[in-house]
Amino acid sequence: MSHPTPQPADTALAAQLQAVIDQHAARPGAMLPLLHAIQTQHGYIPDAAVPMIAEALRHTRAEVHGIISFYHHFRTHPPGRHVIQVCRAEACQAVGARALEAHVKSALGVDYHETTADREFTLEPVYCLGNCACGPSLRVDNEIHGRMDAAGFDRLTAQLSATVVEVK
Repeated sequence: MSHPTPQPADTALAAQLQAVIDQHAARPGAMLPLLHAIQTQHGYIPDAAVPMIAEALRHTRAEVHGIISFYHHFRTHPPGRHVIQVCRAEACQAVGARALEAHVKSALGVDYHETTADREFTLEPVYCLGNCACGPSLRVDNEIHGRMDAAGFDRLTAQLSATVVEVK
């Protein structure tokens, strides 16, 4: 099967993907570390990566796609500027995480695994942030926020959405 010739922008992406694939392909059990590395580099798993990974690891494209879709951690679209993860573990649920979850979805106008129209926020579930004594908790990018409620969430997203304008 012949593949279309990559366009210039696709060539740069293909080279970046190939470099990551080359770093991991020879490892036993390379699939998950490879997918994590690509997502770390790009923020998601680009569609172009699937056939390249399949060929390098001698899997079918369907197998690669199946692994990506099985693990909720992997994204197939670029995330928003900020990734918000709401803890759904039992300890957080016991202290109001379900109400927080409903408020977050309503305030952002998205469900889990979706990104706001302005590309500001991507919402994801997480099943423990290790902050059980301070629930309900959420993580924004790499920062955990405990004892979160609707008002606190609204303040947090307002701060994150604020654009700093430098006047010269």
